[in-house]
Amino acid sequence: MSTTVEKISSNKVKLSFDIDAAQFDAAMDKAYIKVRGQVNIPGFRKGKAPRKLIENMYGEGVFYDEAFELVFDEVYGPAIDEKKVDVVDRPEIEIQQIGAGKNLQFTCEVFVKPDVTLGEYKGVEVKKEKTEVTDEQVDAKVEEERSKQATEVAVEGRAVAEGDTVNLDYAGSVDGVAFAGGTAQGQTLKIGSHTFIPGFEEQMVGMNIGEEKDLDVTFPEEYHAKELAGKKAVFHVKVNGITETQLPALDDDFAKDISEFDTLEEYKADIRAKLEAQAAERDQNAFTNAVIEKVIANATVEIPEAMIERQIDSMMRDFEYRLASQGLKLADFMKYTGQDEKAFRANYRDQAEKSVRAHLVLEAVEKAEAIDATEEQIDAQIAQFAPQSGKSVEELKQTLTEADREYFKADAIRDNAIKFLCDNAKAEA
Repeated sequence: MSTTVEKISSNKVKLSFDIDAAQFDAAMDKAYIKVRGQVNIPGFRKGKAPRKLIENMYGEGVFYDEAFELVFDEVYGPAIDEKKVDVVDRPEIEIQQIGAGKNLQFTCEVFVKPDVTLGEYKGVEVKKEKTEVTDEQVDAKVEEERSKQATEVAVEGRAVAEGDTVNLDYAGSVDGVAFAGGTAQGQTLKIGSHTFIPGFEEQMVGMNIGEEKDLDVTFPEEYHAKELAGKKAVFHVKVNGITETQLPALDDDFAKDISEFDTLEEYKADIRAKLEAQAAERDQNAFTNAVIEKVIANATVEIPEAMIERQIDSMMRDFEYRLASQGLKLADFMKYTGQDEKAFRANYRDQAEKSVRAHLVLEAVEKAEAIDATEEQIDAQIAQFAPQSGKSVEELKQTLTEADREYFKADAIRDNAIKFLCDNAKAEA
C-alpha cells in the first residue's frame, strides 16, 4: 500500500491511496460473507449461495461497496495519523480503480485545519485606559453599605413626607363601582417609589395617621388590565402608620460595626483600594481583548465551513445544558421563541466564526514563538478547575488521564500566548 498527500489549498488536501490487490481481494471475501445472507438465489437457502454464482447473477460489483468500506476503515485513519493530516470534515472520495485482482486506487479530498498567515502580532499598538477612582465613587460605595444598615423607625406627630413608608388601607372604584384588585388593607407603600398609579403617592404627602381621603387618579393608557386602561378612578385611602428610614451616623463607630477598621478614613481607604483594583482589572481585560482583536485582524486564515459548524454544535450543547439546569428543553425553548433549528444555528454563526478564528490565530502564535507551559502552570490550571469538579486538587490529579492533562496544558499555553502578546504590545495612553 502507498499513500501520498497533496496540498490543494490552504485548508484542503488530497490523499491518494494505492492498495495492493491482495488486500482488496481479502476484503471482497469478507464482503461476500457479510452480504450473502441478504441475497436471494433460487435453489439455495439464504446465505448459502456460492460467491461466484452471486457475482454471475448480479455482477462482481455487488460486493464492491462493502469491500471498499472495509478497506477504507483499515487504511484511512492510520494514514492521516502517519501523515499528520489534521482533518476537520468527512472526505470526498473518488475511486479510480476497483475490481478483483486489481490494486484499489482512490483519492480523498478533505478539509484540514487551515494555515494561518500571521500579520503583525508583536508590538501592536493599542490604547490602554487608566480608570481613575473618584471620591464620589468611594462615597457612593460607603452610602450603599450604610443603606444596608438602615432601620425603619415609626413616625409620630408629623404628616406623610417624600421617602416615608406608609401603612394604608385603600379601596378603588371606577364610576362608583369597585373593581377586582382595587382593595387592600395593611398595604405598605414607599412614597416616591412610583410603584402605584401616577398621582397616587403624590396626593398622600401631607396626610396624617388616621386620616382618610379620596384620591383622584387616571390609569395609564398602557395599563396591564385592559378594562382599566385610561379610566379615571377614585381611591379611598386611610393612613394606618408612617415609618421613616434612619441611616447610621457616618463616623468611626459605623466603620467599626461593618468592617475590621477602627476609623472611617481607614474604611474609605480600603474601599478606594478595592475599587482601584477592580478598575485596573477591567482596564487590563479591555487592553488584552483589544490586543487579541488586533492580532486576529492582522492575520489571514480561510476557515472551513465544517469548523464553524462544529463550533456551533458545541455552543448549542452548552446552551442546551444551561437550559436543562433550569428544567427546560431546547425544543420547548425554540417553540416559545418562535425559532426553528436553522434560525437558531444562524444566530450563533458570527460568534462561532470569531471563536474559531481566534483559536486558530492564537494557536499560530504559540507555534511561531514555540510557547510552552511549565508543570507549575499546568498544576495552576488544574487547581483553578478543582472547585468545579467537587474534588480537592490532589483527588482531581489522581483521576486525570494523559489526555486530560494535555487539555490543561493547552489552556496554560494559551494563557502564556496571550500574556506574550500583551507584554509585547505598545500601550498607548
